[in-house]
Amino acid sequence: MSFTPETLLRQWQTLRFIPRSPRRITAGDLCSRLEKEGYKVAKRTVERDLQSLTLIFPLVSDERSKPYGWSWQADAPAFDLPGLSNSEAITLLLAQEHLRNLLPASTIAQLQPYFTLAGQKLSALEQHSGIAGWQRKVRVTPPTQPLLSPKIDEAVQATLHEALLHERQCNLVYLRRDSFEPESYPVHPLGLVQRGQVLYLVCTIKTYPNVRLLPLHRIQSAQLLDAPIAGPADFDLDEYLSSGALGWAPKDSIHLEAAFSAEVATHLQETPLAEDQTLTELSDGRVKLMATVMETQQLRWWLQGFGDSVEVLSPPDLRNRIAIGIRNLAIRYADEIQ
Repeated sequence: MSFTPETLLRQWQTLRFIPRSPRRITAGDLCSRLEKEGYKVAKRTVERDLQSLTLIFPLVSDERSKPYGWSWQADAPAFDLPGLSNSEAITLLLAQEHLRNLLPASTIAQLQPYFTLAGQKLSALEQHSGIAGWQRKVRVTPPTQPLLSPKIDEAVQATLHEALLHERQCNLVYLRRDSFEPESYPVHPLGLVQRGQVLYLVCTIKTYPNVRLLPLHRIQSAQLLDAPIAGPADFDLDEYLSSGALGWAPKDSIHLEAAFSAEVATHLQETPLAEDQTLTELSDGRVKLMATVMETQQLRWWLQGFGDSVEVLSPPDLRNRIAIGIRNLAIRYADEIQ
C-alpha cells in the first residue's frame, strides 16, 4: 500500500476518533466520520488502517459480535496528536482573522502554532485529497456598509491587553474627537468590545463611577501602572452591553409598533427584533411589527435605513422625530424631485 501525506493525515484522524474503552467505534462509523472530514475512503481501507495502527498503538478490537468495535485500551497512557480536523482548522483560521484585535498579544503568540498547523492542514488536503480551497470558500461579511478599520497603536493595544489580564490601571494619553489637544489621565480597564471596525475600551476614568467607552484608535499612548483597578464591584460586561451601551445614548425600553413592506418583513420573521416580537398582516398588504426594544440612536438609524419601506406608528415621540428627519431630508432634495 502506497504511503502518502493523505494516508498519514487520514490515520491520524482515525486515531483521534477512536474512544477509550469501554466505549468503542466500528470501522463503518469511522468511515462515515472520515468522509465528513473530506477523506474519500472505503470501509475496507479503514479496516486495513486499524490493523496496521494496532501494531504500533494500544488499540483493541471487541470481536464478541459484529460489527467489531475499536477502542483505546482502558489503561493506555494519555495520548494526543498534534493534528486538527478539517472543521477545527477552518474554525481556527476564521478565529485568527476575526479575533486578532480582541485577544491579548501573548495569547495570539501561544495560539500561533495552532494557526500555522491549521493552514498547513488545509493546504496539504488541497494538494493531496479531494478537499479544495476551503480558505477561498469561507468568508464572514458585515451586514452593513463596510468601512476601513482605523489605525490602532500596537503598543497601546498590547498594554491594554496586559492591564485587562492583570486587572491593573493604565495611564492614557487620549485625544477626543472634538479636541485638538490630548488629555492624560488614569483609567480602570474593564473590558474590550469590538463593534464593526472600531475597538472600544470599556473603563472608568480617575475616581468617577460612570463607565465610559474609549475608541482605541484615539488613544495615543498607554502606560501600565502598578495600582489595581478600582472599578464598579458589581460590573458585568454582558449586562452593560445588553443595557444598550453601544446603541448610543440608550433611553428606556419602548413598545415599538411599525408597518413594514411585505418584502422587508420577511427577514424579520427569520431574525426577530426582540423575544416578544409579533408580526401581523395589515389590510393594505404591509406587515405590522410590535416589539419591546431599547430606544437608541442605533434603532433610529436602523429604521431610517428602510426608507419608505417602513412607517413608525408608535411611540408618538419616536414617530415625530423620524418624521422631522424625513421632512428635512425632503427639503434638501426638493429641487431634485420630479
